[in-house]
Amino acid sequence: MKVRADILRAYQSLHTWTGITSSLLLFIGFFAGALVMFAPEIDRWATPTKHQMTAIEPERYDVLLDTVLQTHPKASNSVSLHFDEALSPVSWYEQGSTRGLRLDDIRWHGTLDENNQLITELVPVNTLSALLDMLHRTAGIGGEIGHTQAGVFVMGVAAGLYFLALVSGVIFLLPTLVKRFLAVRNQGERKRFWLDGHNLLGIASLPFHVVIAFTVCVFAFHDVLYGGLAQLYGDKPLFPRNAPSQIERNIADLPKVSELIAAAESHAPGYRVVQIKLNNLNKPTAFATIDVVNEAEIARGALHDFIFINPYTLNVVSSSVANSQQTIWARLVSSFFGLHFGSYGGDLVRWAYFFMGLAGACLFYSGNILWLEKRRQKGTVQRRSYRVMGALTLGVSLGAIIGIAAVFASNKWLTLAPVNINQAYMFVYYACFACVLVSAFVYGPAKTATNGLKGLALLCVLIPITSVLAAIVPALNLWTPNDLGTLMVECIAFLFGSVFWYMSEYVERRAANNEPGSIWYLPKSSANAPELTVKHS
Repeated sequence: MKVRADILRAYQSLHTWTGITSSLLLFIGFFAGALVMFAPEIDRWATPTKHQMTAIEPERYDVLLDTVLQTHPKASNSVSLHFDEALSPVSWYEQGSTRGLRLDDIRWHGTLDENNQLITELVPVNTLSALLDMLHRTAGIGGEIGHTQAGVFVMGVAAGLYFLALVSGVIFLLPTLVKRFLAVRNQGERKRFWLDGHNLLGIASLPFHVVIAFTVCVFAFHDVLYGGLAQLYGDKPLFPRNAPSQIERNIADLPKVSELIAAAESHAPGYRVVQIKLNNLNKPTAFATIDVVNEAEIARGALHDFIFINPYTLNVVSSSVANSQQTIWARLVSSFFGLHFGSYGGDLVRWAYFFMGLAGACLFYSGNILWLEKRRQKGTVQRRSYRVMGALTLGVSLGAIIGIAAVFASNKWLTLAPVNINQAYMFVYYACFACVLVSAFVYGPAKTATNGLKGLALLCVLIPITSVLAAIVPALNLWTPNDLGTLMVECIAFLFGSVFWYMSEYVERRAANNEPGSIWYLPKSSANAPELTVKHS
């Protein structure tokens, strides 16, 4: 296919600048998003096993709920029943709620003993997966605009630029797509390798990237979108709403838990109930949110679909489960959510999204490296833009990964200290991120990459080592993985550690052989030195 040279140059320029201005934000979003695919396993891994109460038989949930509501009246405002054996049978918030990211939430966990006596424990909420989700949605940018985090809007803009970069990159690559698609040249100039690898990652996962870019824009600006559509619809609502009830409610009239489950299964045949959240049980606005799962269907939520039901009348108020009563907008929004979250196809799709998320982070990093390689001048004097972008690329990407690894590595040890563990998470992440970023500017990308990757590898390996110590020395009061999902967290951490250590050795060898003047150059004597003594050239 032939395309005029001037058109190719225009699209190449558009691809370059839209990519370089959004890549670092997207790197953090994609790397954290890949980890969020296993949020339930991460939360179970991060929470001491003693905080999860013993599971009970399904027929005992009525006794459990009645006992909780009688002995803890505050639970009537919001109480959750869990049907996953890895979770406590019942929980409710003493402070905070299920919505948003807060650092001081406290939640009761409860179960029944063999005599149907209530056993409870008050536990601070561990927000490790919520921290990862925050990084995924905001790239760690703080502040709020209205009721939305400012970072969400920034990521929305980045996703728009990302979409332009995808389209322009495909057009620019069209003339040589067939010839070079699977060709990764590791000989000759360094930039050829980065170019071929960048093109392969981008084209091979293009549909995934288009879906992510589009859905992020929708999530970020959905309020603006709904506001515009409201002008067209006028007084007619986009989504049907029932008139609020004025009937006073009494907990004594609450149907059995089995009846709630039956109502949900009748509305959504083939779905399995995993959680029931009961809210405002003493008020006319009482409602129940029933989380249901069917791995053969696309779910609106990150993990499951939702059925909103009146807990007293058992009438379904609304539902994200596909049904004939859904409006076209409701079905469209559900599809956006499902495609972004990968909430379909079970574990196979979760793993696919995990690897594509990591590949996406590599795509953005390789694009920046390619930009740097193309702009490196011969000799020892380099332009300021080259040095600054090199430090930013290494500092932001490596800083984000080290920050996340440090949070995981310190998780179990932080439970031994009298600190708010969620505030400690935030401090550890941002402190590590800032240190690596400053190091990239002060000592240069080469020295920071060599030492940083070694430190990152050690942090990753420390995660399973901590569990080994917990098993050997029970007096430490730590804990070990208690199921396959939590064990996989540590196996993946060890695998990451091995990869990062190999990368550190490779980077160190290449740094010693690079040309003087390159930001990736490190004299052999400095490369072998144990301390940071080389100033950024």
